[in-house]
Amino acid sequence: MELMIPLKNQAGLPYYIQIYNYMKEEIKKGNLKPSTRLPSTRLLAEHLKISRSTTQMAYEQLLSEGYIEAVPYKGYYVLKIDGLVHTGQEQREKEIPFFSKSFREKKKEYEVDFSPRGIDLGAFPFNTWRKISKNTLVDDNRELFLTGDPQGEVSFRETIRTYLHSARGVNCSVDQIIVGAGSEYLLMLLSQILTDSRIIAMENPTYKQAYRVFDSLNYHVVPVYMDNQGMNVELLEKSGADTAYVMPSHQYPTGIVMPVKRRQELLLWAYKKEGRYLIEDDYDSEFRYKGQPIPALQGMDQQERVIYIGTFSKSIAPAIRVSYMVLPDALLSLYRKKVSFYASTVSRIDQKILNQFMAEGHYERHLNRMRAVYKSKHDVLVSELKAFESQFIIQGEYAGLHLLLTDKKNRTEKFLVEKAGEAGVKVYGMSGYFIHQEHNPYPPTVVLGFASLTEAEIIKGLSLLYNAWELSE
Repeated sequence: MELMIPLKNQAGLPYYIQIYNYMKEEIKKGNLKPSTRLPSTRLLAEHLKISRSTTQMAYEQLLSEGYIEAVPYKGYYVLKIDGLVHTGQEQREKEIPFFSKSFREKKKEYEVDFSPRGIDLGAFPFNTWRKISKNTLVDDNRELFLTGDPQGEVSFRETIRTYLHSARGVNCSVDQIIVGAGSEYLLMLLSQILTDSRIIAMENPTYKQAYRVFDSLNYHVVPVYMDNQGMNVELLEKSGADTAYVMPSHQYPTGIVMPVKRRQELLLWAYKKEGRYLIEDDYDSEFRYKGQPIPALQGMDQQERVIYIGTFSKSIAPAIRVSYMVLPDALLSLYRKKVSFYASTVSRIDQKILNQFMAEGHYERHLNRMRAVYKSKHDVLVSELKAFESQFIIQGEYAGLHLLLTDKKNRTEKFLVEKAGEAGVKVYGMSGYFIHQEHNPYPPTVVLGFASLTEAEIIKGLSLLYNAWELSE
């Protein structure tokens, strides 16, 4: 479909805000019905004669607030929005740019949203990205509009290989890397390489989106409890699984960083029987606040039993939708036999832009900036949480973009979440990350994400929580 969005040069608002405001209002009024497919960011940009980065920023904000969803292989769709309360505040919010420094606008019912999924795009080098994008399209690169390598452009995969080896200690060749539009797509691709009779073990709690993918593909998924070092290998052995999905560098959502000894134990488990594999999801290893980044599990593997998956969603932006998978040679052979006919789901143009962004050093400089930005926010959060230590155990503070608060007074998770909501603060319960609720042995715990908040908002949010949870008593 086409959208006739009236952009005004003299409106006093950037185009991305005008697009965001227009689409949000159309969804709320019901003019854009639930399940309506929206034009891609590229098509909308071409239709409006603006840059694609502009439409991407608007869509990303709509995604983060739950007005639209991105469906793999299909595109963007309008979500059903129920129970919206219209207030005079909405008009004032239209007049305030939401991308100033932190790229967001809060949902109306919450003053502060400690979402663990957010990122901060305020320091993103948009001018550099725009320049590279423009140069890529201005040059007479006709071959970019032809079908490319199904595994991804060779030059891009070489750049990824170099980065993974130097930054993560991953050992692989260019041929072992497959580029895809998001980790979910790569997991679905992997499912067509592995047999459907496999039993997949997942850490419990875990990243639910990965579980949903495996479950939708009819895999038998077994939750395996963790101790303070990660997935319990004895329980893994008893589970009967032949494949284990783990996040050793920073487990989501617990924040556990798996020590070397446990990594070795997992590898020994995989080596015991032919055909066992470990799927290593290395989703946000770039952000660590104590010591050096932990090398990838794949770099320790001597028998090629680790399938490594990484993404640029956290380090650059979710809308980039570029991830990569490193296959062991045995599975690479199966890939070529079974599914190499699939075309790459990432356009050659996007691959070239990101490749140049990395090759020219912009990615490394961006990561260094974001490490500083997130560390500053992290330190403010940890410092302010000292006032909570009498009633909460604080965990996961060494890496990543969220922390955990575990209640010492045996108040229920529901109580903590509801009291926070009444005070205008959105927090997230740990129970939402368990595959089955009956397998939740954790005491009441909430998740606090901080990436998309300013330091002032972090302080304000914790102040509201302090009063809501009656910590002063």
